[in-house]
Amino acid sequence: MIKVVVDCFGGDNSPGANVSGAVAALNKNSDLYIILTGDEAAIKEQLYGREYPADRLTIIHAPEVIGCDEKPTEVIKTKRNSSMMAAIDCLRTDSAVSGMVSVGSTGALIAAATLRVGRLAGVMRPAFCPILPTMNGGVVGICDSGATVDCTPEMMKQFAVMGSIYLQSAFGVESPRVALLNVGTEAEKGDKLRKETYPLLQAEQSINFTGNMESRDLLSGKYDLVVCDAFSGNVLIKSTEGACLEMLKMLKKNIYSKPIYKLGALLQKKMFSDIKQFMNYQNYGGSVMLGTRKTVVKGHGSSNEKAVEVCIEQVVRAESARMNERISEALTQTT
Repeated sequence: MIKVVVDCFGGDNSPGANVSGAVAALNKNSDLYIILTGDEAAIKEQLYGREYPADRLTIIHAPEVIGCDEKPTEVIKTKRNSSMMAAIDCLRTDSAVSGMVSVGSTGALIAAATLRVGRLAGVMRPAFCPILPTMNGGVVGICDSGATVDCTPEMMKQFAVMGSIYLQSAFGVESPRVALLNVGTEAEKGDKLRKETYPLLQAEQSINFTGNMESRDLLSGKYDLVVCDAFSGNVLIKSTEGACLEMLKMLKKNIYSKPIYKLGALLQKKMFSDIKQFMNYQNYGGSVMLGTRKTVVKGHGSSNEKAVEVCIEQVVRAESARMNERISEALTQTT
């Protein structure tokens, strides 16, 4: 039985999306046990009338909510009765709990997971690794995308090792093609950080380093993992998501501009539906935090039911594949 604790508050659609996603995951996986944290009355209201295995679900009452505008290092001390801190404490103290899902404050989650749950032995800094779809039907991971803004070349090398193991264990990518995000593909390109990181990745035998990557090639399918600092990675993710969403809006606007376009769209309705699903980030869950002692998944603040369900599935995949154990073993062997 795999136990996952779900923080039910802090997101735009909480607690409804969190509870609905948890119930969907429970009904789909008979080997899953879920613990929900947050205001018990509000959670029970969301559960009312739903069919789910009640013997595999527990609620921990935690009425406070951490806001995204609050200072992370302060609220993890002052709001110990919040839904997020209750989930963190459950993850830290219960050896049977494998991982945690939250769509709340990113800063508070990073601070709480790092300070309360702790890092794996040898890990310098944790890193988020979200997954996006590629044009050839695969996926690409971006590591780091929000956890460690100020990086050293050695940290970037660890991101490459941890991200490679994540893609191997959770997605079955045999030898992930690793690229370094840069302003050009030539080896000598980039700022000081990129120039110093490049030879470290090139010399690391445990990864399949393929060189630099320009941001325009993120979804091309040429790479499986993109290594970057959190600032660059976050900009890369959000600009890509934003561009995709704006393209869909423009396409919809143009279709409705002329009757003949509407007719053409009707004939290609299935194709447009497939494209919309392909570009919908909700279908790809959240960002796994690599480097912590237990698996932590940070979902988008606007996550819907489906996104929360996939976040829970990410914890299950990571635990089933012994991801954290494999990362710990790999870091002791890296050059």
